[in-house]
Amino acid sequence: MSALPASAAEAPPVVSRGVTIPDFYTPPAALPADNGALIRSEALPLGLNIPGLDGRPMPGTATRLMYRSTDSAGMPVAVTGAYIEPSAAWKGSGPRPLVALASGTMGQGDQCAPSFALQHPLTLNGDTVSVGYEALAVYRILATGAAVVVTDYVGLGATDRLHTYVNRLDQGHALLDAARAARSVPGASVTEASRTGLYGYSQGGGASAAAAELQPTYAPDVRLAGTYAGAPPADLTSVMKGIDGSALAGALAWSINGFAQADPDLRAVVEANISATGKAALADASTMCVGDALFGYGFTRSSKWTTSGKSIGEIIAADPRAKAALDSQRIGTLKPSGPVRLATGVHDDIVPHSQARQLAVDWCRKGGDITYDAVVLPNLGDKILTNHLVPLLTDQGDAIGWLTDRLSGKPSTSNCWSMPIQP
Repeated sequence: MSALPASAAEAPPVVSRGVTIPDFYTPPAALPADNGALIRSEALPLGLNIPGLDGRPMPGTATRLMYRSTDSAGMPVAVTGAYIEPSAAWKGSGPRPLVALASGTMGQGDQCAPSFALQHPLTLNGDTVSVGYEALAVYRILATGAAVVVTDYVGLGATDRLHTYVNRLDQGHALLDAARAARSVPGASVTEASRTGLYGYSQGGGASAAAAELQPTYAPDVRLAGTYAGAPPADLTSVMKGIDGSALAGALAWSINGFAQADPDLRAVVEANISATGKAALADASTMCVGDALFGYGFTRSSKWTTSGKSIGEIIAADPRAKAALDSQRIGTLKPSGPVRLATGVHDDIVPHSQARQLAVDWCRKGGDITYDAVVLPNLGDKILTNHLVPLLTDQGDAIGWLTDRLSGKPSTSNCWSMPIQP
């Protein structure tokens, strides 16, 4: 399935900040009819790999994928990603399970794609900086014997559009369709009978949370056993306030770019209120990875990008069309399928703790099977990312252990009863 369509083979290569994007990432003109259908695949050399005693690479054998999904407008879209068949045996009950992993924020340039980062753990060429930090979670999951499929999300990697950053429907669909696509990968041991877990932190936590809500209607064939949603950006109005002026202020540009591309109402608001300086910043950020954004726009206030001097959050709040568009992205209006473990750092000021906790409350009120874990650590510095990133590492072992139990068929115990006394 490695052949490229003539249109991709003849087109000039896409270059993003000095990185040539392989032809594989250029979608064909026509897409399959079914969500999750595999469009093409090829061997993916893992950047961090060692030979095993039995001759098989550790932690596994990777395949690059392109598969069909459906975007927030209901239109077919090609999404890329990666599947990894683990070297380790599955020791739990039932057939080998699958974890569909949604990466945390990587950026908006195609060179930032998670599948690209698995091959190139560090991209550093003087024009861009990208670090494949999700490899730690991927490899820890593979060590349990579960297979892993990673989505690149809509437009990250695939060269036909901008990445639609933190778009609830795009992300949820892409993650669920990655699980479907994994079954068709040549040599994959996972099938429809395999239990499936969803895993994500930060942007990935929002994607896994959205997918858990969407699964019953969008992908009932995915046998969902459990979901880990770490630091999920459930309320984007709150999250925009958190990232504005922070070290990760560039992420505000990515969300504006993505929503302006996908939503005509938000696009009209952006065009009417963003200054020439702001438009130049948005265009510049559209090809950046996280490292570039930290250096280029760290601690920038969005008021510098508007004609009125008001923040972008204030402008959206004052415009009914824009506010409605952002409100439609709210996670927590639907009951999630299956057990969910939701973790949030109590001092997280980038993806604010309060809105993540509110998601747990909203889900509990809808009868969800929720395990809520407030990660209590000292305040490690305001708006400099530490309060957001450290819980990613300190909670990772517990998160993978909890998800492995669900993939083994062990029942979960909701602690919704404890929400009134939880921080």
